[in-house]
Amino acid sequence: MSAVALAFAIAAAFLHAFWNLLLARARDPEAASAVMLLFALVFYAPVAALAWHLERPTIPYLIVTAFLQLAYIALLAAAYRRAELSVVYPISRGTAPVLVLLVGISVLGAATSAYQAAGVCLVGLGILLVRGLRRTAGPAGVVFGLILAGFIAAYTLVDKYGIQYAAPFVYLELSMILPGVGYALVLTRLRGWRSLAAEVGPATALAGLATFGAYGLVLAALARAPAASVAAVRETSIVIAAGFAAFVLREQVGVVRLGGAVLVVVGVALISL
Repeated sequence: MSAVALAFAIAAAFLHAFWNLLLARARDPEAASAVMLLFALVFYAPVAALAWHLERPTIPYLIVTAFLQLAYIALLAAAYRRAELSVVYPISRGTAPVLVLLVGISVLGAATSAYQAAGVCLVGLGILLVRGLRRTAGPAGVVFGLILAGFIAAYTLVDKYGIQYAAPFVYLELSMILPGVGYALVLTRLRGWRSLAAEVGPATALAGLATFGAYGLVLAALARAPAASVAAVRETSIVIAAGFAAFVLREQVGVVRLGGAVLVVVGVALISL
């Protein structure tokens, strides 16, 4: 893996953890997530227009992933209102690759290896430590994390095929219109437009830039290095998010929970191999 690809992958990990931090610390995570996505759609629309390439076969994938992303965003915002970042983030991001692997083996007939089996075990152990041997974390964080992992795995599998028929940023922009605009309209109907207006500011604008920006950096890294290496480095965002939770949100992360986050990263790296 070249130094440039490594730098892109680490930057993507940082940005992903960063926008989750901004969302987790928002006064109203649901409204903040809607505003964040609207900012992202506006900021990156010119990029998508300049890189326009879309083939008809991608349309079904765009429809399916849009609904999956809508559910993911709504659940993520709800999770950060009710649970800690240091619990939700490692479980959701770490379990998703395990689910993708299991679906690939059981449904798509993909082969597995001893490295991947060991990775699954390490992810499981890491999640146990993140949860806390004495149940220091509330059950809501674990439940939300596991449900979110299911949606991450689902849209990852859909996007794996859909991205073949469109330019990456075009695919991303179109797939996020429903989650961004649709979710904002629902919240406006339920709470009024003032709830969204209250979350407009530098933090949500930065989060919007970081959401799509993280994906763009992943694409740049993939152009310069194998996918397995990029995926493994990118999941260092789990440890970065745990650090943010401890030092910025003042969550009680502790050595055990941080160690669990590290084990999740190592397990994902083995799965990627």
